[in-house]
Amino acid sequence: MTWEIFNAIGTIAFAISGAIVALEEDYDILGVYVLGMVTAFGGGTTRNLLIGVPVSEIWDQGPLFMMAIFIITIVFLFPSGALKHWGRWGTLTDAIGLSTFAILGAMHATEMNHPLSAIIMAALLTGSGGGIIRDLLAGRKPSVLREDIYGAWAMLAGLLIGIDMVNQTWGLYLLFIAVVTLRMLTVKYGWKLPRRQFTDQKKPHM
Repeated sequence: MTWEIFNAIGTIAFAISGAIVALEEDYDILGVYVLGMVTAFGGGTTRNLLIGVPVSEIWDQGPLFMMAIFIITIVFLFPSGALKHWGRWGTLTDAIGLSTFAILGAMHATEMNHPLSAIIMAALLTGSGGGIIRDLLAGRKPSVLREDIYGAWAMLAGLLIGIDMVNQTWGLYLLFIAVVTLRMLTVKYGWKLPRRQFTDQKKPHM
């Protein structure tokens, strides 16, 4: 039951996120559906490649596919005026999708008895893989690789599950809330990972 709940929550959150980004980029209806579906299922597909699960298993999620299509349709038909206030809610759905899929990825890798490194990477790729593919298809630089540290929170979730610190249902729900909260705090306070400029950004003297 926990697995199904997390899967449904993450799918809804990322389907909304992908559809909204497509609308922001002025994509047509096909682009909205493609971006919404890729965002919702791209992370799980990438995870399957990593941990050795047949990629074709993604097609066994018929109810989730139908739910994602339904959600994307609602977003496409939603009044434009309401979508203009998307900024804050978009961050929240991204946070929810990140948290749910990071936990799912770590749980999946743990059940397959993979080492800790694979569990952490499964959490990272499941939580952020769909968003990375979405940003690339939308012509944007993936924020997880440049501006945001939410990938670190996904890896933290994977670490806690991998070392068996979080293994009960109530613990998974608390971890979900914690990752969502950390993601929102990251946006609010502008937390970033250390960066180094490769090129000299100083303006030449005139």
